[in-house]
Amino acid sequence: MLAVCAIVLLPILALALIALTGTGEDWPHLVSNVLPRATITTAALIAIVSIGTAVIGVATAWLVVGYDFPLRRLMSWLLVLPLAVPPYLAAYAFGEFFLFTGPVQTLYRAIFGFRTPQDYWFPDLRSTPGAAFTLICVLYPYVYLTSRAVFLMQGRNIADAARTLGAPPFRVFRRVLLPVARPAIAAGVFLVLMETINDIGVAEYLGVRTFTATIYTTWINRGSLEGAAQLSMLMLILVVLLLFGEQAARRKQRFHNVRATQVKARRPRTKLTGWRAGVALSTASVPVLLGFCIPLWVFGRYAWRRLEYLLDAGLAKAFLNSLLAASLTAFLAVCLALFMIYAVRLSRSGPTRLVARLAFTGYALPGTILGLGLLFALARFDNSIDAFARAHLGFSTGLLLTGSAAAVVLACTIRFLALAESAIRAGLEKLPPSLDQAARSLGHSPWRSATLILAPLLRPAILTAFVLVFVDTVKELSATILLRPFGFNTLATLVYENASRAKVEDGAVAALLIIATATVPVILLSRALAQDQEASL
Repeated sequence: MLAVCAIVLLPILALALIALTGTGEDWPHLVSNVLPRATITTAALIAIVSIGTAVIGVATAWLVVGYDFPLRRLMSWLLVLPLAVPPYLAAYAFGEFFLFTGPVQTLYRAIFGFRTPQDYWFPDLRSTPGAAFTLICVLYPYVYLTSRAVFLMQGRNIADAARTLGAPPFRVFRRVLLPVARPAIAAGVFLVLMETINDIGVAEYLGVRTFTATIYTTWINRGSLEGAAQLSMLMLILVVLLLFGEQAARRKQRFHNVRATQVKARRPRTKLTGWRAGVALSTASVPVLLGFCIPLWVFGRYAWRRLEYLLDAGLAKAFLNSLLAASLTAFLAVCLALFMIYAVRLSRSGPTRLVARLAFTGYALPGTILGLGLLFALARFDNSIDAFARAHLGFSTGLLLTGSAAAVVLACTIRFLALAESAIRAGLEKLPPSLDQAARSLGHSPWRSATLILAPLLRPAILTAFVLVFVDTVKELSATILLRPFGFNTLATLVYENASRAKVEDGAVAALLIIATATVPVILLSRALAQDQEASL
């Protein structure tokens, strides 16, 4: 466990060392010209995205849980589909759909007779609000999923109790339901903010200078590793503050599940008819149309014109690289999470819990920080091995890990280990500790009882963890683009390269493969979670 914790913390330590030992010659320029703008932009983006995702996620969650309207059951899992669209793909699709040459402005000009952009006003997608809009459209499912789980377990029962006391619907929602869902909303918004801070594709494509984009350009364009490291440490402080804020929002917020007998006696969902049903269906449909259907339509139309790319060797290689990296990452993350969770279950000691908690903090590290820190650490390791081999063995080992596919897998494993841990721990908490004790009483060792008894019972949780890590690795861009070797492309980096050259159409087939690869597991997982939540009530 100490080794895993050390590997997770290694990128942070490497960045801190570089930031402290740097000459600081670029720091005056960064402080006066770069840092203020990046800080204001990032803060504005975080504020808009957190409010937008919270409003959409909570509203749609209560809509499909508390009311009955046409296609409600279908919409309950369709609302999760935007989670399969990476933010950078949404930015490319929205750029083609909403900008001057896109169908929206083209239709707008045709209706009102405008000819040039100077003749009318239209919201600018290449702005901080435009980037926030893009992120909201694909990240709200994080809040939707966590809020829906709470509403399914408790929301309708306590809402019915409040209504019997004469409270109107809006007051019930504001005074009763929101306080109950506050821990879930805080957890979902925290995940959204981590993805927002981690984003580099949306910010760069739409020209929004966030912290992440600034770190990347400071390193690539200015060639300043020390400046990038110093900015990364400031960004890490922001992440830590957000983490403490999320924990403070959930402190002393504890609600217990209702009993099954209580759930069976509860009233059915409020049935909506007529125009109210139409409004409910439209409200639930708009997020799906924006976050999933528009990217699918844009890239589907472009892919139809680029069918020859299906036979492209580079695309096939990128697809295989994505599947291989995602599969290896998911396998490693699940194995490490199982090992550490069961070690904590056996020891139940404070130091062991602390070490495990530190090892699971990788998800709080933005991909840019993780990639930079790991790159520096691996380069130092490779140089040390090479120097030893030259001095004592008479040959050069070269770079063993730096700029290799193994570095990409390692970075994604560190970052998504917490996803695997949360899914497996949720399944393990449903199993009574008496199972371990019964196995031990029959003479089985702790690890043998885990293999023979707990592992089969945890199969659904393990599969859920594998799917979550697999999907997020397929979509990952920030760390991959920093650590990948030359000539090594995943589907994400292939799309990014084409978009950087203003050739979004050439990456359309790869974009559709990303969406398809992520959509199928997301659908299956969403339906399984919904059935499990309904069955557990």
